[in-house]
Amino acid sequence: MEIVERVGRLFGDSNWFGLEVHGWENLPPPPVLLVANHSGGTTIPDVWGLMIAWVRRFGVDRTVHALAHDMVFSLPPVARFFGELGVLRAGRERGRHVLVDLRRDLLVCPGGDRDTWRRTADQYKVNFSGRQGYARLALDAGVPIVPVAHVGAQHSLYVLSDGARLARALGLPRAVRAEIWPVHLSAPWGLGIGPMPHIPLPVTLRYRIGAAIQPVGTVEEVDHAVREAIQRELNVLRDDQATLPQRVREGGKRLGRALRSRRP
Repeated sequence: MEIVERVGRLFGDSNWFGLEVHGWENLPPPPVLLVANHSGGTTIPDVWGLMIAWVRRFGVDRTVHALAHDMVFSLPPVARFFGELGVLRAGRERGRHVLVDLRRDLLVCPGGDRDTWRRTADQYKVNFSGRQGYARLALDAGVPIVPVAHVGAQHSLYVLSDGARLARALGLPRAVRAEIWPVHLSAPWGLGIGPMPHIPLPVTLRYRIGAAIQPVGTVEEVDHAVREAIQRELNVLRDDQATLPQRVREGGKRLGRALRSRRP
């Protein structure tokens, strides 16, 4: 909780990241499998924002764990940091343990690196890259799936290409399970090549929690229903999204407030 409180200072009306969540009433009692689209590069402000909002709403009364890509655990200090937050290395057995044995909620972003590093030109399209393990997990555990759509984090940088061809040429899919080697415009790098963490621009992170989906039928049918549900919610967020000039003005104001609040 101490780590969450420290990081949480970046989120809120007068802070670096604005935070808006709609649809809390759609959450059934635990355990549920939260399935979200993913945005914002390796810094993953979208996941941070959702977790901060979750803790502010439920405190310690409703624990949520998250499954993360192997790359998150490649460096011991980073692995320890996220481990303290309850983040687990992605795997069906670990997910089943959380949902069935612990009876706790679980967050997954099936698109992983491909989704969080999708081109800015495709920012409002869900990209799970054919990954359906989450649907198999929900069917096996017998828990409802709650679709979560997000916009905002993708505006903290500009992704020119996910670099999938370059990753294949470098043999990364087999070596480190990385299917991308993105090319992006981001701070402080300017032009960045590779999944380097960046300093996100001040943006508002917006979420819509959709109606729960009972996993019935085949893995393919469940996956299709979930992706369709997230895309519907994402379309609502897209249609209500501020224009680029509005986002620039809002980001400038947010940056100014954040800097003024930290003056002695």
